[in-house]
Amino acid sequence: METVKVNTSQHVDIDYPVAGVGERMASWLIDIAALGLTFLIFLFVFSATDLLKSAIFGKVMLVIYAFLFLFYDLLCEVFMNGQTLGKHILKTKVVSLDGGQPNLGQYFIRWVFRIVDFPLTAWAGGFLCVVLSDNKQRIGDIVAGTTVIKTVPRTKLHHIAFHPATEAYTPVFDSVHLLTDRDVELVHEVLNTYYKTFNPKLVYQMAGKISSHLGTAIPEGMNELDFLRTIVMDYNQVTSRAI
Repeated sequence: METVKVNTSQHVDIDYPVAGVGERMASWLIDIAALGLTFLIFLFVFSATDLLKSAIFGKVMLVIYAFLFLFYDLLCEVFMNGQTLGKHILKTKVVSLDGGQPNLGQYFIRWVFRIVDFPLTAWAGGFLCVVLSDNKQRIGDIVAGTTVIKTVPRTKLHHIAFHPATEAYTPVFDSVHLLTDRDVELVHEVLNTYYKTFNPKLVYQMAGKISSHLGTAIPEGMNELDFLRTIVMDYNQVTSRAI
């Protein structure tokens, strides 16, 4: 599975899977359906008036729809943190290859190159580029230095960070209450990444940050991986008591 490293607000690199052709096509179809529905709503709202009989109104409606259709992707991605409605529903988003949020110039470049990816190449350019490129990028992504990632992987019960706590479990680290839900979600993402890649560097990095934040040392005989697992279990137990 192709992944791209994204630097989180906690300055930890997480490997996110990149979105393929299927996710991109599905989000595009949702966006097209949304634009079509918007146009139908306009027609429905004004159907009972004499405006539909006006040639000027018809031209205005056409201009509005053309504007929405043309600038929809750019405006949504700029103001919705790299997402359109379709991307939001499918849990995907545009990110810069350096892990940060794309800047306005990057959004603009990938929007401009839509004409190369789709109309000028009869969709073949964008389609083949996504299929063949390592980071699943269309031409606009390659030029802009961006790609589209899956923000939420398919989850099963054992992937969920906050499992029900068991009454018999006694927390090891009393200071775990200093963590937030987002901190523990990030720890869980690190653990899931390790189980997929078996790269210990991220585990060491995360364990050091958590240990420093809690002001506690990793106990002798406990490795960094077990430390992070224990942190998750402790947090689940402590927060369940507080509810």
